[in-house]
Amino acid sequence: MNVNVGSADRIIRILVGLALIGATLGGYIGAWGWIGIVLILTGTFRFCPAYRLLGMSSCSMKK
Repeated sequence: MNVNVGSADRIIRILVGLALIGATLGGYIGAWGWIGIVLILTGTFRFCPAYRLLGMSSCSMKK
């Protein structure tokens, strides 16, 4: 697996993922908030399968 999630993208994914899970546990949103687990995993492993399918990367360019 090649890394395709950059630093800023990684932080945002993890924070939004935690917020979604917290909102689900708090009863503010429905079960769809568990999608936050996917965001946390893609941020942790720095790999997003959707980015790969679309040929995208948020990593800085390598020289």
